[in-house]
Amino acid sequence: MKLSDDFDDRNAGAPLLYMSVGVLLFAVTVVGAVVLMNRKPSGGQSVQNKTETAAAQAESKADVQEAVADDPYISGSTLRSDDLDFWHMYDETESVEAEEEKKKKEEEEEKEQDPSTDGKHTKLVAEDGTEEWVDINPYLTRNTYDYAGLVYQYPIMKYYEDSEKVSKVGIRISADDGDVNFGRLKKAGIDFAMIQIGSRGYGSGNLMADDMFYENVRKATEAEMDFGVVFFSQAITKEEALEEADRVIEGLQGFSVVYPVVFDMEYVKNDTARVQGLSRDAKTEVAAAFMDAIEQVGYKTMLYGDKEWLIRRVDLTKLIKYDIWFSQEADTPDYPYKFTMWEYTKNAKVDGIDEPAKLSVCFIDYASK
Repeated sequence: MKLSDDFDDRNAGAPLLYMSVGVLLFAVTVVGAVVLMNRKPSGGQSVQNKTETAAAQAESKADVQEAVADDPYISGSTLRSDDLDFWHMYDETESVEAEEEKKKKEEEEEKEQDPSTDGKHTKLVAEDGTEEWVDINPYLTRNTYDYAGLVYQYPIMKYYEDSEKVSKVGIRISADDGDVNFGRLKKAGIDFAMIQIGSRGYGSGNLMADDMFYENVRKATEAEMDFGVVFFSQAITKEEALEEADRVIEGLQGFSVVYPVVFDMEYVKNDTARVQGLSRDAKTEVAAAFMDAIEQVGYKTMLYGDKEWLIRRVDLTKLIKYDIWFSQEADTPDYPYKFTMWEYTKNAKVDGIDEPAKLSVCFIDYASK
């Protein structure tokens, strides 16, 4: 039986459809197979590979250890390069140097803050023993003595510069010292005398001449010993200071005075002095009035005092043109400013005087000035 033309047209695409589906399934199958082939080995295969790898590494390590043991040039150490100190040596050196530098800087800063070593302070000791560090005035001239040049051959203190003795030794004399033999003093090494000429009463305010002044001047002159004079002042006004200066000038008539005329103002131990109530400026004005009057008639003048008096009780900035006689019983003086004489002891034993001797070293020769 013959089919119609319509039947042939409707069923002609079926074989083609089946063929396409078959090709698609084949392609999927091929792709799936490729994917399965490229996947990582299964767990069992991975374990096996790891086991084989570990065994190979162990065998290699054993071979290396055996080679090391047989090689005398290999230490056999298991240390790594990072474990060696060598690689950090420079870092540690730099660290030590930095630490030392820091410590040095801290010590220098501490030294600068220490008033005993900073060169900017000096210590004052009051009568009651109280200590105080005070600023050194940068506007006052500092002394330049090298105390290594001091030579103490008891009871004489000497000062040398470039191996040459440039000092003179003097003694302070008053009526309290009794009968003094100036010839024997000179043989004992005393070069000059500072003789008390008078004083003002610290309570009464009366002017008084020293009872032994003229006798001591006569003896010093006979012994050919140069001398200066000292006046103990208790003036509380400028007028009283001028009165004291006039009395000194009058008493020196006819004498050759080589060393200075000294202004000595002090408090009195265990009692109240007239000058105790004076202000610093008032004491400074009194001292300047006395010394100016003395200089006007041609004598050299000098201010006497201990460290506390010179720094605390008067204003040195207003007295800079006068020489200083510094009093301090010590091996070396610690007065920071310029001075020309130093009273280093008040209790020496010297041939020619029965009482304890008050000795001073003078750093310049007034006889040659």
